[in-house]
Amino acid sequence: MVITDLLEKNAKLHPDEVALVEINPANQPDLNTTWREFSLIESTPGGKYRREMTWKEFDTKANRFANLLLTRGVKKGDKVAILLMNCLEWLPVYFGILKTGALAVPMNYRYSADEIKYCSELADVSVLVFGPEFVERVQSVFLDLPMIKNRFYVGDNVPYFADSYDKLVTYCSSTAPAVEYEEDDDAAIYFSSGTTGFPKAILHSHTSLINSCRTEQNHHGQTRDDVFLCIPPLYHTGAKMHWFGSLLAGSRAVILKGVSPEWILRAVSEEKCTIVWLLVPWAQDILDAIDRGDVKLDEYRLSQWRLMHIGAQPVPPSLIKRWKTVFPNHQYDTNYGLSESIGPGCVHLGVENIHKVGAIGIPGYLWEADVVDPSGNSVTGDDVGELIVKGPGVMKCYYKNEAATNEILKDGWLYTGDMARRDEDGFIFLVDRKKDVIITGGENLYPVQIEDFLRRNDKIKDVAVIGLPDDRLGEIAAAIIELKPDVTADEAEINEFCLDLPRYKRPRKIIFATVPRNPTGKIEKPKLREIYCGKRLVEAQTTR
Repeated sequence: MVITDLLEKNAKLHPDEVALVEINPANQPDLNTTWREFSLIESTPGGKYRREMTWKEFDTKANRFANLLLTRGVKKGDKVAILLMNCLEWLPVYFGILKTGALAVPMNYRYSADEIKYCSELADVSVLVFGPEFVERVQSVFLDLPMIKNRFYVGDNVPYFADSYDKLVTYCSSTAPAVEYEEDDDAAIYFSSGTTGFPKAILHSHTSLINSCRTEQNHHGQTRDDVFLCIPPLYHTGAKMHWFGSLLAGSRAVILKGVSPEWILRAVSEEKCTIVWLLVPWAQDILDAIDRGDVKLDEYRLSQWRLMHIGAQPVPPSLIKRWKTVFPNHQYDTNYGLSESIGPGCVHLGVENIHKVGAIGIPGYLWEADVVDPSGNSVTGDDVGELIVKGPGVMKCYYKNEAATNEILKDGWLYTGDMARRDEDGFIFLVDRKKDVIITGGENLYPVQIEDFLRRNDKIKDVAVIGLPDDRLGEIAAAIIELKPDVTADEAEINEFCLDLPRYKRPRKIIFATVPRNPTGKIEKPKLREIYCGKRLVEAQTTR
């Protein structure tokens, strides 16, 4: 079975049931009016406030785009890039590509023109699908990408160097193309986050995609009665692979184009969402908004919301304890994964293991995991080692990069680069990225542990700990602290709070600044190092 079989199955069994809903808060109606009353209103820019698509329409649109690609000479094994913001067209485009036997190549919507060019060349892209947000970036490099023979534009005001996706697909057949492909065939190329330079191209097979459906549905028990709220970017493995559980169950998903607490809670309320995947900052923002009185829970219909889960980064235990205080009836899960392991699920906590909050969990469904020393031997007790995983979602390779592939894939195991430990019950706790470990005076400091401690401070909204060069100790720990709105703190107050930490773990430098995160919620530590490492730091930072 391949993943497109699931779409076709849902289209046959539930043709008139809604598969996807798009909510665009940029066209927000009056708060006293329900969203459904605005479902037919056209607004500018951005089209309808609320759009929806049935399973039959979903499959039909995928077939039409597949047939359009075939008329342009796309064949099995070709690469088709997607450069779109989250929208109702995203997933039909993705599945249309797969139905041709070509590889889908999703791109980060934050990519600069140079990164678009680099990734297109690296992945041998021959077709590009893009939206209005990317016109200037694509225009600046399309002449430098002669191998891209076709550029399809999704939206109005089609630029001169592209063809209209919306217009052309209407003339294409709605019948599924007769192209054969199997689980072992190549399916998609995703890109690493580029934390060590330009991104690497991660090659996955159809086996990865179909098994991510099975893993996700096993972990979260999606049924046809569930409604999944999708907020993170679809170009990333995380959001899409969590939605794959809904695809397997034949249940509805809501794509929300916005992340404010009010928008999230209103989407849950109006669309009757039962499952919500959040990133740490969004969960914090919701709780803070409730504490401030900016949102009042009794104004929303939330009783059907059964599961909140978080992934993509270490989750502070204090956040989940606080969440359970506000939402005591919610199930909670945390999911660990990498793009190299087709996203989340190779390790997960499990909704039944709330007593282990703080751990990333145990091996996921169909997965194995181990914690090993530099020689590849399992560590024992509470020792720290590198987390490695094995399962049906491990990438085939880094495309066109054999050396990097050999560094991370060994005897079927994927070496994650994350340092971890196991407790006596076998639960895995993430300690930090191998490259983020700070060595100060011969001691190993793991920034995540210090960050978790600092987040217990009620004044701190977000925090990142990095190593700064030091002539005597080699490195010292610096805490970049983002305070909550309308609160003040100074370095002395933070240092006093840190007295409960062992002396060697206390940050030697406190910096009050914004903590940058990428679209999937990960702290952009390379950016912080670029800002603060190798530059003279003033002794007194601005306080709030």
